[in-house]
Amino acid sequence: MMQMKKNKLLAIDLFCGAGGLSVGLKKAGFRVLAGIEIDEAAAESYKMNHRKHILYREDIKKIDPRQVLSDLNIKPGELDLLAGCPPCQGFSTLRTRNKRASVRDKRNNLVYEFVRFAEVIRPKTLMIENVPGLAKNSRIEEVKKRLERIGYLFNEDSISVKDVSDYGVPQRRKRMILIASRLGFIDHPKIVKNKKTVFDVLGSLVAPGQSGDRLHDYPENRTEHVMSLIKLIPKNGGSRSDLPREYWLPCHIRYPGGYKDVYGRMSWDNVSPTITGGCTNPSKGRFLHPEQDRAITLREAALLQTFPPKYKFSLAKGKDGASLMIGNALPPEFIRHHANAVKKHLHSIE
Repeated sequence: MMQMKKNKLLAIDLFCGAGGLSVGLKKAGFRVLAGIEIDEAAAESYKMNHRKHILYREDIKKIDPRQVLSDLNIKPGELDLLAGCPPCQGFSTLRTRNKRASVRDKRNNLVYEFVRFAEVIRPKTLMIENVPGLAKNSRIEEVKKRLERIGYLFNEDSISVKDVSDYGVPQRRKRMILIASRLGFIDHPKIVKNKKTVFDVLGSLVAPGQSGDRLHDYPENRTEHVMSLIKLIPKNGGSRSDLPREYWLPCHIRYPGGYKDVYGRMSWDNVSPTITGGCTNPSKGRFLHPEQDRAITLREAALLQTFPPKYKFSLAKGKDGASLMIGNALPPEFIRHHANAVKKHLHSIE
């Protein structure tokens, strides 16, 4: 551990999920010591890819941060970065439209668990990532006040909402990010000028079925009627709205103005839509391949999230379970850019 302290900046990943945040931190040069994750499939996926990390597979509310410090042989104030993305479903756009359900969601208060860990571990810097809805919620103000009481510095840029496509992710996705330090203010990373496109990431892949990659070859199961509809969608960005009304599904006839992206194709020369938990189901969004008559595969969804090409995801809960993990994950490239900014800040004060 002492050798680790000399060679690498140290981080802990709370609410680590399948590991998107940890991947981004590691790419920026951090040594991630441990992760915490309650979901069984996500924890299995994390361990498949990060075997050397200590993984706490339990409810974070039951974990004593002082025990974590003891397990890792580090003292309060020594950790360079405490990072995490508390479960965000309670703050999502769909949930906040139904304010009653949003307020009742027990996961909303898990953001305070991050603060509880920070109050004990006292890391030099913090990173919280979440959906934009948290930035408008009263809880983020309470989080900020509690962190300020223990010495973390905030300015108008410390909490912001960004589009991940501005940071090397070939995907349109808005995220809130909080970065703060006890040692000064952290300069945010610069926006990348040239956005990556769907073609940049998926254009050279072989067709699924014979790739030898389980995530790419996992078969589809569509009805004949749905397959006939998919084949009619114009290539490279076409939509169900382009079809004659006679081909519309009953639900689209009843609600012609709603969810126009469903059964839509991605465009080669643009970023993808937000990769969600339904990313391999064309009835959930614009998730059809630009040219081939199919939805994107699990591997393609993971690549659009900027996971490494051979990153592993548990299939213990089937295709839908893996889709949910991938859609809920943090894009590693987005995290890498911001972790690099944190690293630059830490090196500037050594």
